[in-house]
This record gives sequence, C-alpha cells and structure tokens, in this order.
Amino acid sequence: MVVAAGLCTSGAAPTAPGRPAATPLNLVVPAPSSARPGGSPYRITRDTQIRVDDTRAAREIGAYLAALLRPSTGYPLPVTTQGTGGIRLHLADGPFGDEGYRLDSGGDGVTLTARRPAGLFHGVQTLRQLLPAAVEKRPAQHGPWTVAGGTVEDSPRYAYRGAMLDVSRHFFTVAQVERFIDELALYKINTLHLHLSDDQGWRIAVDSWPLLASYGGSKEVGSGRGGHYSKADYQRIVRHAASRYVEIVPEIDMPGHTNAALASYAKLNCDGVAPPLYTGTDVGFSSLCVGKRATYDFVDDVVRELAAITPGRYLHIGGDEAHSTSHADYTAFMDRVQPIVTRYGKTVIGWHQLTGARPVAGALAQYWGLDRTGPAEKAQVAKAARSGTRLILSPADRVYLDMKYTRDTRLGKDWAGLVEVRRSYDWDPGTYLPGVPASAIAGVEAPLWSETIATSADIDYMTFPRLPGVAELGWSRAGARDWSSYRVRLAAQAERWGAMGVGYYPSPQVPWGGR
Repeated sequence: MVVAAGLCTSGAAPTAPGRPAATPLNLVVPAPSSARPGGSPYRITRDTQIRVDDTRAAREIGAYLAALLRPSTGYPLPVTTQGTGGIRLHLADGPFGDEGYRLDSGGDGVTLTARRPAGLFHGVQTLRQLLPAAVEKRPAQHGPWTVAGGTVEDSPRYAYRGAMLDVSRHFFTVAQVERFIDELALYKINTLHLHLSDDQGWRIAVDSWPLLASYGGSKEVGSGRGGHYSKADYQRIVRHAASRYVEIVPEIDMPGHTNAALASYAKLNCDGVAPPLYTGTDVGFSSLCVGKRATYDFVDDVVRELAAITPGRYLHIGGDEAHSTSHADYTAFMDRVQPIVTRYGKTVIGWHQLTGARPVAGALAQYWGLDRTGPAEKAQVAKAARSGTRLILSPADRVYLDMKYTRDTRLGKDWAGLVEVRRSYDWDPGTYLPGVPASAIAGVEAPLWSETIATSADIDYMTFPRLPGVAELGWSRAGARDWSSYRVRLAAQAERWGAMGVGYYPSPQVPWGGR
C-alpha cells in the first residue's frame, strides 16, 4: 500500500506461492441476502464463453461483462446464445424482484439468473467482486481467474439507492461524470442525482433561455472557468447511466440558490436589475421573484425542456436554504411549481424543506438534516411522511461525502461535523427519524457538494471509502449488516480500487492489508 499526501492507492499484492484462493462469497459489498459456499470453484479460461438469452438486454449485459474481462484476462470470451458451460446470463421468473438475482457457481460454470435485466447487471457486479482485483487492470494480467463455488441469492432493501454530484459549484465534464457512474455501478447504486444549477453556475442548456448556460454557466467557485452541458452532452450522460442501470435525477434548485439564473436574466429579479455572477460559497442570499409572471414562464420552459430529455421518473426542484424567500412566498412558489413538474410527466423531489409547504401527491422529500436537528423540524418531516410523502435519507452528518473525515482532511467542509467511515455506515435508515413509518423510506442518497472538489481525484478521495457503506445501507437488510464484518469486507476492496486507479482515504478505522 502506498500513502502519499493523504491519498491512498493499493499497489499490486505480493504473489503467494501456488494458486491464489478464490474470493469468499461473503466478502462482497454490499452484503448479499444469502451466500452459501459449496462445491468446486469455476475457473475462467481461454475457452470460456459468455452465454446469454437471445434478448437485447441480455446481449448488452453480456457485452459489458466481456468488455470488463477481456483486457485483463487476454481471453476472447465470445458472447453467444449457443453452447453449454461457461458464464451464463439468464432471465427467468423467480423470487428476485426487479433488481435481485441468483448466482450459482460450480466446476462447470457460473450462472446468473434474474427476473429483470437490472438484476442481471447487479449480479455481474457481484461476479466482478468475486474475481481477483487484477481483473480491473489493463493490459493482460496473470491469472488464474477463479470464482468460488456456491450460491448467492440477493435483492435490495430499498429501491432508491443514490449518490449526488454537484456540478454547479465546480463543473465536471461528461467523461468525469461517466467515470463516476461506473464507480457507482460497482456497488449497485442505481440513481445519480445531478445538481445542475446553483448560485455559482447553471450547467444545462435551455433553448428558450440561452443565456442561462452561456453566461450563467461561465464561472465556478474561485473564479475558474465554468462550463455547461449541451442537450447532446446531457443525453450522452443519461445513455451511459442507463447502460449501467443508473437513473439520472436532474435538479434545478429553486427558489433559492438561483444567482446564476438571476445574473443571466434581469427580468427574473424583482427590481429588474441583474446581480453579478457569483464565485463564492455563501448560501441563502438569492431568490427568484415569486410574484412575477416571468418567473413561472421561466420555470415552465426549463422544466419542459429538461423533462423532454430525461427519461427517468424524477425531477428535483431543490427548495433548500431559501433564506431570502418568506415562508408565505415559499409555499406559494411550491404550490405553483410542483404542478408544472407533474404536468410534464415527472415525479417531484425536493429537499426536506418542501414538507413545510404542501407537497403534491407522490412527491418525495430528501432529508438532509443532522442527528442534532431540532425536534420540531424532524416532526414536520415525520408528519409529511405519515401523510404519504416518501423520504430519501441523506443526513448530512452521516452521508454527505463532502464532509471532512478528520480535522486534517485537505478537502471538504465541516459544518455538519467530521464524518469518519464508521459514522457514515453505522446507522439504520429504517429507524433513523422518529415518528416515520419504515414504509415511508424510499431509500438513501450520498450527496457530494463540490465547493472544494475540483478534480476526479478529489471526487474519489471524498467518495471512497464511504460510498460503499452507503450502498450497503441501501441494499442490504438491516440484519445482514454489522460494523465488525463490514470493515473487513471494506478493506478487501482496496486492492480493487488500486487496480481501477481510484484513490481513497486510508481510514485508521479499517484494517487495510489485514492489519
């Protein structure tokens, strides 16, 4: 293991005499529902084929698996609908749900069975983790490529398992976002929330309001050059995400966090005067003009155009830190904006301050409070949950990925506290908020705000090793999780991150290298 400037990447592990032991079935992250070892292992060889059902989805997942394995193994691994043995990807009825799967491994081959393509894809991620970490490397490596014998049966606890990337404070390219999506997919994260607008930058092209992107997107925190996504760029991200069974949730934050829009169009301001572009990190100072008709023309156009290029179910309307909007105006604004979202066929998501207004039927509220958040605010959220508003849990002092690990962490902020790996993992979404029915929890999401995050290396360092724990909170049933076993499974991921070129924080809470 190499540690430099607080960044840790794993080097190649020493080669043990003889054949390396296969990775145990129960060393996977997130923890599977059931892992029963038994029988002979399966060894991938030059003669292995990837056999798939004759459906487009199965063929695409087979091609994805082959593309993962070919560079490191050096094997041809043809994808075929014929033959016997090898690796089989099979869609069939069974007790798998929409995202579950079964993996059966023995001397003759590995079979992944699922009811839906998403389940097959998640099963491929389990197979990937059961292979040696060198399978992630380029170019060809020495094997053997062995999968332990036995059966894994698995399905998720929550349907919504997300991460958020703030591309507004600092802009990230399409390639950088795609790289992040690939990292999420390894841990069965199925949602990427893109924070596309804020005071510092507007990042998505809107044809009917072109200055939003060209002018409002021209800066970022620290006066650096910003950027924005064309509609084609955004659709490329959406397609890449879909190929990894990740749904994109776009966010346009309003009525606050809107300085980039206000600077782009004077008519959106109550006084008709556009403020300057902003490159600092303060919050709560901006607001759309709730009483102006132009505001709702703007919202309608933005939502209409964004909904048209977003195939997913959700559109996030923000709603946090609207300190410059009165409560009456905030409620009036949300009353007018939520129906616009539903009119264009999307389900509303808002930060949990939406529960202080009147959430529309079917809306989701994203809770970002703290353990120490006051009882009145938590009670407001709980009341909405009991009335039918489902919750996405993102407690800032647990799963905000931009919070520092320790006081010495070079990146990040600490307003919510210091969030070490155990604190991020060691809580239960089902019982976290008092008075909230367990059935009201839609899932969990780990946001990464980018005030201090400017590169892919920064993203990796603040994301790993915390993200896999959040993924396990979302996927694994509560009884399958405990810190003592998780920290061992997490440590085993380090060699894979090194092979992938992913830097991470070497937390002293985790027994890296078996220490």
